[in-house]
Amino acid sequence: MTHFLVLLLALLIGVVAGLRSFTAPAVVAWAAFLTWINLQGTWASWLGNVITVIILSLLAVGELVMDKLPKTPARTVPPVFGARILSGAFAGAVLGTVWGYKWGGLGAGVVGAVLGTLGGYQARKRLVAAIGGNDLPIALLEDAVAVFGGFAIVAALANL
Repeated sequence: MTHFLVLLLALLIGVVAGLRSFTAPAVVAWAAFLTWINLQGTWASWLGNVITVIILSLLAVGELVMDKLPKTPARTVPPVFGARILSGAFAGAVLGTVWGYKWGGLGAGVVGAVLGTLGGYQARKRLVAAIGGNDLPIALLEDAVAVFGGFAIVAALANL
């Protein structure tokens, strides 16, 4: 049962990466820093370093701001889509590593990132149209889902 839950949570952190690419690694780094997950002695132990947490947090906040700018490219263009997939793969692999499922976590993170990217794009587009074309409230809602969802995922993982 733990294997299934770990892979499900890796898939979900991938979805977060599909919504906001830097949020997933930042949340995982915070989880390591706060010792919610134990990465000591693994390839990902550097994520728990305070410098890593600060850098990833600044990148995540920067992305939250950049997303609201009119010239920001769509998340579905190849370089941006690719970055989200890599971010989901990385975050999923880190979560999987905690329980010895690095490669399964990586794969689940990739699938989640694809789902989050495409699903998030469609959801945002449709919600913006439904409220009359004002993107900002929906973008802020998506930010909240990514950040709070990411922390909920790692908190759930910490309790396994």
